[in-house]
Amino acid sequence: MKVWWVAGALMAGLAVAAGAFGAHALKARLSPDLLQVFETGVRYQMYHALGLLAVAVASDRWPQSNFNLVGWLMVAGIVLFSGSLYALCLTGIRMLGAITPLGGLCFLAGWGVMAWKIARG
Repeated sequence: MKVWWVAGALMAGLAVAAGAFGAHALKARLSPDLLQVFETGVRYQMYHALGLLAVAVASDRWPQSNFNLVGWLMVAGIVLFSGSLYALCLTGIRMLGAITPLGGLCFLAGWGVMAWKIARG
């Protein structure tokens, strides 16, 4: 359970840092469209950082259920979804956008598995 508290807190802190970076350092360097893409990555990273904290709470509430898969799916989603959007914006390599849906699938799977485990627990 502790790992998900730590992961959630770290991912939330990194989302705040990325948001500040985007708002201050990238505002003059990226087009408005790319800045919006970057902000989408930040927003979804923060949502799922909070999701990791929910994994920690669920792990405490239903200790007989193993929520590790949920946590790892959310971490993978952050890396693939938000990471690909950050990389696309910073490098301009549009093909990186093809990775983004894989992160979205990880997010969906994570929330689905979480719902299933809570319903079962």
